[in-house]
Amino acid sequence: MRLKNKVAIITGGAFGMGKSTCEIFAREGAKVVIADIEDEAGQALAEQMIAQNLEATYHHLNVTSESDWAVAVEAAEDKYGKLDTLVNNAGISGSAANDLDDTEVWNELMEINSTGPFFGIKYCAPAMLRAGAGAIVNISSISGIIGQGFIHPGYNASKGAIRLLTKQAASRFGEDNIRVNSVHPGLMPPMRTSGRTADPVVRAEMVKRVPLGRNGEVWEVAYATLFLCSDEASYITGAELHVDGGYCAV
Repeated sequence: MRLKNKVAIITGGAFGMGKSTCEIFAREGAKVVIADIEDEAGQALAEQMIAQNLEATYHHLNVTSESDWAVAVEAAEDKYGKLDTLVNNAGISGSAANDLDDTEVWNELMEINSTGPFFGIKYCAPAMLRAGAGAIVNISSISGIIGQGFIHPGYNASKGAIRLLTKQAASRFGEDNIRVNSVHPGLMPPMRTSGRTADPVVRAEMVKRVPLGRNGEVWEVAYATLFLCSDEASYITGAELHVDGGYCAV
C-alpha cells in the first residue's frame, strides 16, 4: 500500500475530485479526514468508506476559517495520533460569473481558492513538524499556468497564486522534510460551481485544443496526487504536475 498508515486531510472531499482522492487514498492505506462544508454528503461518504473497511472520518471545514482549520488539525491528531498529508483540493470555478469585472466574485475566488490553501499550510505544517515529515499537494489548474479570457480573472489569479504559494512553501519547509507540490488539472468533468465551461458547445471547442482529444477524469488527478503524496515522490518538491492531456503543451 502506497500510503500505509499515513494520515491525510483532504479538503473539498465530499464530491468530485476530492471524493475520488479520499477513496483512492484510503484504498492505498491512508487514514483519511474528509473535510468539507457539505456535512450530509461528507458524512455519508465516510460511512460508505468505513463499510468497505477503509479508515475515514468526516470533519466540517470551511477553508476560509482559521478556527475551523485549527479544530480540524487538532481532531486529526487526537483521532489518529499524527498528521502526515494535506491535499488542498477545495475550490470554486470562475466560469459562472457573467460580469468578469465583478469585485465580489474576485474576492470570493481569492478567499476560497488561495487563502484557503494558505490557511491549510499554516495550520497543517506545524502538525507535520511534530510528525517528523509531511507531504502537501495543492490542487491548482491549467488556469494557473495560462490566461483564459472567458472566465473571471479571479480564477486565473487565484490558481496562479497557489502555484507560487507551493514553490514558496517547498523552499521554506524543505529542511523540515515537508514536501509541497502542485497539481494542475485540465479539462475535467464540470464542477458543481461551473458555469459556461459546463456548456456542451463550449466544452466541445475546448476539447479540440487537447492533444489527447478528450476530457480528463477525476480519478486521473487523484492518482497524480497519490503519487506526489507517496514515498515514491520522496525527492520531489516545489514541482507542478500538469494533468491536462497536453493542453499546456500547445
